[in-house]
Amino acid sequence: MSRKNLGAKPYLFPQPVMIIATYDADGKPNAMNAAWGGIVGSDEIIFDLGSHKTTDNIRLKKAFTISIADAAHVIPCDYVGIVSGNKVPDKFDRTGFTVTKSEFVDAPVINELPVALECDLLDVIDGSKFIGKIKNVSVDESVLGSNGDVSLEKFFPIIFDTAGHGYYKLGEKVGQAWESGNALK
Repeated sequence: MSRKNLGAKPYLFPQPVMIIATYDADGKPNAMNAAWGGIVGSDEIIFDLGSHKTTDNIRLKKAFTISIADAAHVIPCDYVGIVSGNKVPDKFDRTGFTVTKSEFVDAPVINELPVALECDLLDVIDGSKFIGKIKNVSVDESVLGSNGDVSLEKFFPIIFDTAGHGYYKLGEKVGQAWESGNALK
């Protein structure tokens, strides 16, 4: 194997496509696409964002939801990332998404995206790194497996390719965590 140095780049693969949803002061829903973030504990998530309507709403309401974008909704999920809610007042309406108010936090759950993390704001570090406490994960029953948990045979999240800027859906299962490595024991 030959290696090439590319310098410091955000190349962590796969990178989930997170749709962050909030309410504004008037209770109007807003959403944006974010790919730079992830789980930082069993009940915490972090993402890094500049100044957006969404970040203003998070600071105001101290809450947000993160829905995982899926292959069936790639167009509206990309749209919320390329259009500013500060410039397009009906941005959310144009997506065709509908919302239900979370039972756990003061933020909207996007009904069409099957998996949503409902979070309270814990902290903002360096003005742009938002840490949330996951209060609940709500899941559309259509993506549950026989064990009652999310099944990647039924749920098709998309990932962001930070190198080529494409969206890809996850592929086939190739092993079992905490089991496949036993072959080397």
